[in-house]
Amino acid sequence: MSDVAVLGLGAMGSALAGALLDGGHTVTVWNRTGHRAAALAERGAEVATTAAGALRAAPVAVVCLTDDAAVRETLVAVPGRTLVNLTNSTPEQDRGLADWAARRQMTYLAGGIMAVPSMIGTPAAFVFYSGDAGALQRHRALLERFGGVEYTGADPGRAAVHDLALLTAMYGMFGGFLHAAALISAEGIPVAGVEPLIRGWLTAMTGALPAMASAIDSGDHTATGSTVRMQALAYPNLLDAGRERGLDNGLVQPMGELLTRAVSSGHGDADLSVLATMLHGGRVRRENEQQIDP
Repeated sequence: MSDVAVLGLGAMGSALAGALLDGGHTVTVWNRTGHRAAALAERGAEVATTAAGALRAAPVAVVCLTDDAAVRETLVAVPGRTLVNLTNSTPEQDRGLADWAARRQMTYLAGGIMAVPSMIGTPAAFVFYSGDAGALQRHRALLERFGGVEYTGADPGRAAVHDLALLTAMYGMFGGFLHAAALISAEGIPVAGVEPLIRGWLTAMTGALPAMASAIDSGDHTATGSTVRMQALAYPNLLDAGRERGLDNGLVQPMGELLTRAVSSGHGDADLSVLATMLHGGRVRRENEQQIDP
């Protein structure tokens, strides 16, 4: 029997399997299209011809497939096995799969990978995990082959929440940069020359995040600097400049609309952090509140 099975050998799954092999683990791999396993087989991996065969070949199976539908189509019941699902998922999908596994006497760990394939196995990579804490501890040495281990709690949906939150912040940053780049290039200015200034500005602005996070948690959005009203007054210039250059403002328009709505709702004198509460109707779910029933 192998130490671990890996189901799914796309770029990420192959990187995960490779890291396990590099760590000296015996690995069984499976992929829907078998040719993807060839390179790993040359490195010593056993190749299963079916997903069921891979699941039976090891006490723990790492699953990294395209999406939740592919996971549900692939998995079969093998009682006693531990599933580590590193497929990009929503909290609800992971809670549903955890229930599916429990009803089949299988243990479930959800994971969210914070890395691109080339980062797997390096200090820059880390993975959020949630679900069965005992399984995490039993297999921690194996999971550390991928990168840092960040356990987010027993609720199987917590890893996905953290994963998607970080990705949301990342895409927001990329969206802002891309609009800024379009604005600069519309003036005939090389973006590469301005990029260091943008990067430095964004880095400086991250200094505001700890105070904003505390304000969101406490509900105290007292402004100590620029208010929502001040920013709402200035924001149209950003949109007008894009419009006048024929740009699509789709990446930045929603923020302007939210600022305007915040002022109209009586939050003009508040800190920008108040916008987070507006996104979900003004209610923040606390750590000690009852978990959502999957």
